[in-house]
Amino acid sequence: MCEVKELRVVAPYRLWARFSDGFMGMIDVSRYIGKGLTADLKDPAYFARAFIEPGGGIAWPNGYDICPNLLRNIAVADSAVHPSVATR
Repeated sequence: MCEVKELRVVAPYRLWARFSDGFMGMIDVSRYIGKGLTADLKDPAYFARAFIEPGGGIAWPNGYDICPNLLRNIAVADSAVHPSVATR
């Protein structure tokens, strides 16, 4: 299982992450944000409060989290669509 080792919020709903296996990529989580527990994340200032949680996923203060395996899958898929930004 990969873990997020480094995380940067680069824009509303977009993250850059470096994983424990060395892969680095952009992650667009906009499709996961909007209702229920994720409604808070629609506010860019709140979204920017993302952090790496124990176990290598990312989370926000309201308790919403995304597991590292899903994050890596999103990063791989997003890098295939936008290869020039995959390793920034």
